[in-house]
Amino acid sequence: MRLHLLRVSQIVIDLAMLTLALALAFFLRWEFRPPTNVIGRFLLIAPYVVLFEYVVLVGFGVRRFSWRYIGLREISRIFTAMALSSIVLLISRLIVGELQTSILYLRHGLVPFGVILGNFVLGFGAICGVRVLRRLIGERADAHRPRSSAPKAIEADRVPTMLVGAGQAGVLVAKELALRPELNLQPIGFLDDDVLKKGTVIHGIPVLGTTHSLGDLCAKHGARQVLITMANVPGAVVRRIRRLSDEAGIPAKIIPGIYEIVGGGVNLSRIRDVAIEDLLRRDPVELDLGALESFLTDRTVLVTGAGGSIGSEVCRQVSRLRPRQLVLVEQAENALFEIHRELREAFPDVDIVPCIADITDRERVQRVFGEHRPTVVFHAAAHKHVPMMEWNPGEAVKNNVGGSKIVADASHAFGCDAFVMISTDKAVNPTSIMGATKRTAELYVQSLAAQSKTRFVTVRFGNVLGSNGSVVPIFREQIARGGPITVTHPDMRRYFMTIPEACQLVLQAGSMGRGGEIFILDMGEPVRIVDLARDLIALSGLREGEDIEIAFTGTRPGEKLFEELATDAEHADKTTHPKIFVGRFAAADTIATAKAVESLLAVSSDGAKEIRARLKSLVPEYQYTPPMKAAVPARARLLTPVAN
Repeated sequence: MRLHLLRVSQIVIDLAMLTLALALAFFLRWEFRPPTNVIGRFLLIAPYVVLFEYVVLVGFGVRRFSWRYIGLREISRIFTAMALSSIVLLISRLIVGELQTSILYLRHGLVPFGVILGNFVLGFGAICGVRVLRRLIGERADAHRPRSSAPKAIEADRVPTMLVGAGQAGVLVAKELALRPELNLQPIGFLDDDVLKKGTVIHGIPVLGTTHSLGDLCAKHGARQVLITMANVPGAVVRRIRRLSDEAGIPAKIIPGIYEIVGGGVNLSRIRDVAIEDLLRRDPVELDLGALESFLTDRTVLVTGAGGSIGSEVCRQVSRLRPRQLVLVEQAENALFEIHRELREAFPDVDIVPCIADITDRERVQRVFGEHRPTVVFHAAAHKHVPMMEWNPGEAVKNNVGGSKIVADASHAFGCDAFVMISTDKAVNPTSIMGATKRTAELYVQSLAAQSKTRFVTVRFGNVLGSNGSVVPIFREQIARGGPITVTHPDMRRYFMTIPEACQLVLQAGSMGRGGEIFILDMGEPVRIVDLARDLIALSGLREGEDIEIAFTGTRPGEKLFEELATDAEHADKTTHPKIFVGRFAAADTIATAKAVESLLAVSSDGAKEIRARLKSLVPEYQYTPPMKAAVPARARLLTPVAN
């Protein structure tokens, strides 16, 4: 009942504002002394003009906008609606003006040009004004309500905070802090490297200077912590700001990144300490949303390995693009349960189907494809741990080669539009079973592309931060235990990318492929694993050597010191996307490749020596590399090796 009354009252107010604007426009046209016949004309046309303007506003969705949260987007929509209605009135005025000589009574419906212009300005101002007034009243009430109920002790404990970054995200933070004193943050000023902003005031918070003066300005104004309020800040900038805050002796925190900011708002309850992902963050990915929507929106999408680190993020990214149906294929029940529950809560309008299935089970895979008929397939399922696959080579062959073959064959047989296989930099000049099996899968997918209507493409990238079993979670666990942190070799380097960034680029590359390509993601500069360990020690508030040690254990079976993303023979070229490259070369013979793959699968239960020999015949560049011993410091002891 209350909601109904609210809606009715809003309609009445809008109609009253439009009527008032039209009346005022008439009075202004005749300098507040309109002739009697003009008043009669107003009374005649007002109902039609006001009703027409309101219908146009409803057609543009203005009625659905919340008055309490009106912003620039809503105001621009109101402007467009009022402009359109004014253009229609202007056209009508011209038509009536031409016809009034032959049809005299039409002159009574004549709206003067000056009235139309004045009505547009006044009507737009009135419709926006009542909404802005409602927002101001609501924000003032919100600002006073927490203060009146907050204990004085809490008010006194608000932490003086220096905000770094006066851009769009900084403005959102300043606005949120003004409304939520219960967060116990007292903003004392902004720092921004745009010198033109110095001296300006944003939501009552002054811009004091640049980040180069962070230490001096924090000391001068009594800041007890630094909050980085930049959603898209590169990792190098985060690293520099954190170093400056360390030198000033105050902690640095950061707002959620761009992937955690939703709907133009920022959840300040998720403010956190600077993490390793922030230090390695690169420029944000710019996506061709039009291409992605035509690729995935209203399509049936199937994702294998849907419960894994990459597969689950692919599912999240796909769900945002509103597919008709999303089929989750995963052999681990618990992982499938978790991602299915998460997606159902986050995307209730998407039809999400969980399927427990092992990709090496051909019958089950074909049944899933037959039931759901996917349009697009993202193949993320794989065994990925290098040393584990050296110890279990047969399982690497069955899953990475056999499973990929089964899913690819099903995609071809059921006429999918596109198949996107997620590969790894370890497939380039492989020295491990895992890398060689992924390269074999790449070759098979490319061979299918030559004869299939399905667009088979491969996307290759390096390590992703925070994935299951990757180096960062292992280092954090070792730090929590008090150390030491184990690094295989002081010169070990790897490419790193955040999981959301990698998955966004996977989707973009999939939309670009015509079939047979290997897309290679720009991973930036490789990072030394030992530097990663040192960063994590510092972020934990500890000191290397005094609080925690780094020990070198030597490389493990199949590991390389440096990874590559493409071979010279692949001739990786630029694409239309600055972070995606493509390698093109002649596809392998379909029949010969299929026979070689079947031959490899036939020995998957044999010994490692036979498997390596068959892999070598398929992937001539495969070279088995025995483990290397690193120069181990005297203080190092026998340690459990880790996954780099």
